[in-house]
Amino acid sequence: MRALDEQAVRASFINCSKGEAKRLAVPRDLDERPWDDLDFLGWRDPGAPDRSYLVLEEGGRPTGVALRFQPPRSGFLQRSMCALCLTTHPRGGVSLMTARKAGAAGREGNSVGLYMCTDLACSLYLRGKKVPESGGRFEESLTLEQQIARTAGNLAAFVAKVTG
Repeated sequence: MRALDEQAVRASFINCSKGEAKRLAVPRDLDERPWDDLDFLGWRDPGAPDRSYLVLEEGGRPTGVALRFQPPRSGFLQRSMCALCLTTHPRGGVSLMTARKAGAAGREGNSVGLYMCTDLACSLYLRGKKVPESGGRFEESLTLEQQIARTAGNLAAFVAKVTG
Protein backbone atom coordinates (compact mmCIF):
# COMPACT_ATOMS: atom_id res chain seq x y z
CA MET A 1 0.00 0.00 0.00
CA ARG A 2 1.25 3.49 -0.72
CA ALA A 3 1.81 5.84 2.20
CA LEU A 4 -1.07 8.16 3.10
CA ASP A 5 -1.16 11.43 5.00
CA GLU A 6 -3.88 12.56 7.40
CA GLN A 7 -5.73 14.58 4.77
CA ALA A 8 -5.90 11.64 2.35
CA VAL A 9 -7.11 9.35 5.13
CA ARG A 10 -9.89 11.75 6.20
CA ALA A 11 -11.02 12.35 2.60
CA SER A 12 -11.26 8.60 1.89
CA PHE A 13 -14.26 7.68 4.07
CA ILE A 14 -17.34 6.48 2.22
CA ASN A 15 -19.74 5.66 5.06
CA CYS A 16 -19.63 8.74 7.27
CA SER A 17 -20.22 12.43 6.81
CA LYS A 18 -17.40 14.88 6.14
CA GLY A 19 -17.90 16.23 9.66
CA GLU A 20 -17.56 12.75 11.17
CA ALA A 21 -14.44 12.10 9.07
CA LYS A 22 -12.98 15.40 10.23
CA ARG A 23 -13.49 14.45 13.90
CA LEU A 24 -12.29 10.84 13.83
CA ALA A 25 -8.97 9.93 15.43
CA VAL A 26 -6.34 9.40 12.71
CA PRO A 27 -3.14 7.66 13.86
CA ARG A 28 -0.34 10.10 14.65
CA ASP A 29 2.32 7.66 13.46
CA LEU A 30 1.39 7.52 9.76
CA ASP A 31 5.00 8.36 8.81
CA GLU A 32 6.25 5.36 10.81
CA ARG A 33 3.82 2.72 9.51
CA PRO A 34 5.35 -0.22 7.59
CA TRP A 35 3.57 0.79 4.36
CA ASP A 36 5.36 -1.81 2.22
CA ASP A 37 3.96 -4.56 4.45
CA LEU A 38 0.39 -3.22 4.60
CA ASP A 39 -2.43 -4.32 2.33
CA PHE A 40 -4.69 -1.83 4.10
CA LEU A 41 -4.38 0.68 6.93
CA GLY A 42 -6.40 -0.30 9.98
CA TRP A 43 -6.58 1.17 13.48
CA ARG A 44 -8.70 1.36 16.61
CA ASP A 45 -9.92 4.66 17.96
CA PRO A 46 -8.13 5.24 21.30
CA GLY A 47 -10.91 7.56 22.49
CA ALA A 48 -13.81 5.28 21.57
CA PRO A 49 -13.20 1.60 22.43
CA ASP A 50 -15.99 0.42 20.12
CA ARG A 51 -14.72 2.09 16.92
CA SER A 52 -12.16 1.11 14.32
CA TYR A 53 -11.30 2.33 10.86
CA LEU A 54 -9.72 0.89 7.77
CA VAL A 55 -8.49 2.40 4.52
CA LEU A 56 -7.63 0.37 1.42
CA GLU A 57 -6.72 1.26 -2.13
CA GLU A 58 -9.44 0.68 -4.71
CA GLY A 59 -8.86 1.72 -8.29
CA GLY A 60 -5.73 3.62 -7.24
CA ARG A 61 -7.66 5.72 -4.72
CA PRO A 62 -7.92 5.30 -0.93
CA THR A 63 -11.31 4.10 0.32
CA GLY A 64 -12.03 4.39 4.05
CA VAL A 65 -14.66 2.57 6.10
CA ALA A 66 -15.70 3.43 9.66
CA LEU A 67 -16.40 0.32 11.75
CA ARG A 68 -18.02 -0.44 15.10
CA PHE A 69 -17.70 -3.53 17.25
CA GLN A 70 -18.63 -4.83 20.69
CA PRO A 71 -15.67 -4.92 23.10
CA PRO A 72 -14.96 -8.49 24.24
CA ARG A 73 -16.74 -9.72 27.33
CA SER A 74 -15.20 -11.99 29.91
CA GLY A 75 -16.31 -15.57 29.92
CA PHE A 76 -15.34 -18.98 28.69
CA LEU A 77 -12.34 -19.51 26.45
CA GLN A 78 -12.94 -19.68 22.75
CA ARG A 79 -10.99 -19.22 19.56
CA SER A 80 -12.19 -17.32 16.52
CA MET A 81 -10.90 -16.90 12.99
CA CYS A 82 -10.63 -13.65 11.04
CA ALA A 83 -12.61 -13.84 7.78
CA LEU A 84 -10.04 -11.62 6.04
CA CYS A 85 -6.66 -13.22 6.78
CA LEU A 86 -7.77 -16.54 8.37
CA THR A 87 -5.70 -15.97 11.52
CA THR A 88 -7.06 -17.59 14.68
CA HIS A 89 -7.11 -15.68 17.95
CA PRO A 90 -8.17 -16.39 21.51
CA ARG A 91 -11.24 -14.61 22.91
CA GLY A 92 -11.31 -10.93 21.99
CA GLY A 93 -8.79 -11.22 19.15
CA VAL A 94 -11.55 -11.37 16.52
CA SER A 95 -14.61 -9.12 16.57
CA LEU A 96 -17.67 -8.68 14.44
CA MET A 97 -16.92 -5.36 12.75
CA THR A 98 -20.01 -3.62 11.43
CA ALA A 99 -20.02 -0.78 8.95
CA ARG A 100 -22.88 1.55 8.19
CA LYS A 101 -23.70 1.28 4.49
CA ALA A 102 -22.81 4.23 2.30
CA GLY A 103 -25.46 6.64 1.02
CA ALA A 104 -29.19 6.49 1.62
CA ALA A 105 -29.10 2.89 2.89
CA GLY A 106 -26.71 3.91 5.67
CA ARG A 107 -28.83 6.91 6.61
CA GLU A 108 -31.74 4.46 7.01
CA GLY A 109 -29.66 2.43 9.47
CA ASN A 110 -28.55 -0.44 7.24
CA SER A 111 -25.17 -2.00 7.96
CA VAL A 112 -23.01 -4.98 7.04
CA GLY A 113 -20.55 -6.93 9.16
CA LEU A 114 -17.59 -9.28 9.00
CA TYR A 115 -15.46 -11.02 11.61
CA MET A 116 -12.00 -9.40 11.54
CA CYS A 117 -8.86 -9.27 13.67
CA THR A 118 -9.76 -6.78 16.41
CA ASP A 119 -6.45 -4.96 15.96
CA LEU A 120 -6.83 -4.92 12.13
CA ALA A 121 -3.22 -6.14 11.73
CA CYS A 122 -4.12 -8.80 9.14
CA SER A 123 -1.30 -7.73 6.80
CA LEU A 124 1.30 -8.21 9.53
CA TYR A 125 -0.10 -11.61 10.60
CA LEU A 126 0.05 -12.83 6.99
CA ARG A 127 3.70 -11.85 6.68
CA GLY A 128 4.69 -13.25 10.09
CA LYS A 129 5.66 -9.76 11.33
CA LYS A 130 3.15 -10.01 14.16
CA VAL A 131 2.17 -13.16 16.04
CA PRO A 132 -1.28 -13.46 17.60
CA GLU A 133 -1.40 -13.94 21.35
CA SER A 134 -1.63 -17.73 21.84
CA GLY A 135 -3.36 -17.90 18.48
CA GLY A 136 -1.83 -18.88 15.23
CA ARG A 137 -2.01 -19.28 11.54
CA PHE A 138 -2.63 -22.61 9.91
CA GLU A 139 0.07 -23.78 7.55
CA GLU A 140 -1.26 -23.24 4.04
CA SER A 141 -0.22 -24.55 0.66
CA LEU A 142 -0.86 -21.09 -0.83
CA THR A 143 2.09 -18.79 -1.38
CA LEU A 144 2.30 -15.52 0.54
CA GLU A 145 1.28 -13.65 -2.61
CA GLN A 146 -1.80 -15.86 -2.97
CA GLN A 147 -2.71 -15.36 0.69
CA ILE A 148 -2.34 -11.58 0.26
CA ALA A 149 -4.53 -11.69 -2.87
CA ARG A 150 -7.18 -13.71 -1.00
CA THR A 151 -7.17 -11.25 1.90
CA ALA A 152 -7.43 -8.30 -0.51
CA GLY A 153 -10.31 -10.02 -2.30
CA ASN A 154 -12.13 -10.70 0.98
CA LEU A 155 -11.73 -7.06 2.00
CA ALA A 156 -12.83 -5.77 -1.42
CA ALA A 157 -15.97 -7.96 -1.22
CA PHE A 158 -16.78 -6.50 2.22
CA VAL A 159 -16.28 -2.91 1.01
CA ALA A 160 -18.47 -3.66 -2.03
CA LYS A 161 -21.27 -4.58 0.41
CA VAL A 162 -20.75 -1.27 2.21
CA THR A 163 -21.06 0.69 -1.03
CA GLY A 164 -23.75 -1.51 -2.61
